[in-house]
Amino acid sequence: MEKTYDFFAVGLSYKNSDADTRGNFSLDDHRQHALFLDAKETNIKDLIIINTCNRTELYAWSQDAEILKDLLCKHSEGNKILFDQVGYCLKDEKAYNHLFRVGTGLESQILGDFEIIGQIKQGFFRSKKMGLAQGYLERLTNAVIQASKRIKNETKISSGATSVAFASVQYILNNVENTSKKNILLFGTGKIGANTCENLVKHSQNDHITLINRTQSRAEKIAGKFPVIVKPYGELSSSIRNSDVLVVATGAQNPTITPDLIHTTKPLIILDLSIPRNVAPEVNGIDNIKVVHLDELSQITDATFEKRKKYIPKAEAIIEELKVEFLTWLKHRKFIPALNAFKAKIALSEKEEKEINHYVDNCFGYQKKQQIAQKITGQISAYIRENPQKAEETIELLEDIFHLSKEKLS
Repeated sequence: MEKTYDFFAVGLSYKNSDADTRGNFSLDDHRQHALFLDAKETNIKDLIIINTCNRTELYAWSQDAEILKDLLCKHSEGNKILFDQVGYCLKDEKAYNHLFRVGTGLESQILGDFEIIGQIKQGFFRSKKMGLAQGYLERLTNAVIQASKRIKNETKISSGATSVAFASVQYILNNVENTSKKNILLFGTGKIGANTCENLVKHSQNDHITLINRTQSRAEKIAGKFPVIVKPYGELSSSIRNSDVLVVATGAQNPTITPDLIHTTKPLIILDLSIPRNVAPEVNGIDNIKVVHLDELSQITDATFEKRKKYIPKAEAIIEELKVEFLTWLKHRKFIPALNAFKAKIALSEKEEKEINHYVDNCFGYQKKQQIAQKITGQISAYIRENPQKAEETIELLEDIFHLSKEKLS
């Protein structure tokens, strides 16, 4: 990757924007696909998109952060004016550090969120499939995954309520009497919906939870794992009328629960776990309806929260160790073009060898010279690894002595 490329993190999160603003910049699968295609035209070689209910972020090696801002605004409902008010742009080490913190749950609304690393893995697989993981992205992603594993294994920062799905179930258990007897309807069976379903079955002792999804086969797939009832999408309104609790976890870009779907006179609690909001604002004005959005749920802390906070310094130390390890590897990668140029310089081309052999007896064959060049270059590489503080001056010395072309190195 060219020297002129820097690593950027561009995006926004719950820390600086509310749910509606985050919804404006949210990227569904179709928008992400279009963004990837556009990114290829800008000569971006590595790009990963993280799009969750808490944040939308682009991480990439790019010549300019404005390229990433433009891509995000072009493929979402957001705009540059709004982004400049609430968004952020981090560069190089600050951007690396941010990705490590995001991937290990330190930047999540619920400290220690164990779901985010799975979303990063999915983001990387999508990048690879789209041909935008050609450089250092795989090594970086693996370093973040390793940090996440170590923090989970070496600390207790992920114990207790560490996901929106679990927090929503905690809310139901704490605010709905006789939960096991109530009619609970779950609309949407994506990642959050599936996790919420699992937690509901596990903690509510409720054996008549109903699932509805636009694509019924996805709901039936989940029903194969848990004792739940699946109903067709056409029965959404009637199912809402019979429900005491409605959990909305769809990935739609527009509200899916509107006033015309609600025909109930009894109290109904609606938990909206979607970004953008999937429950229309007008629903709040209906009598006996209480709508709770995920931003409110994420503020719920359990008894283990203060204990988990104590592990933050240890988690940060693990992050620092693995981040420095990655940055050291990255720095050494910068020297490869210079070492390759040096190797080519001392090995001689076949044409150059023929010219020399015209005047001098051939002492070494072409292959032998290549081997000698490889050995010398390997010794220099080893010296740089063992003496990182002298790496820059060593490379500069080679460039000066052997007149290695700066243009070929970039």
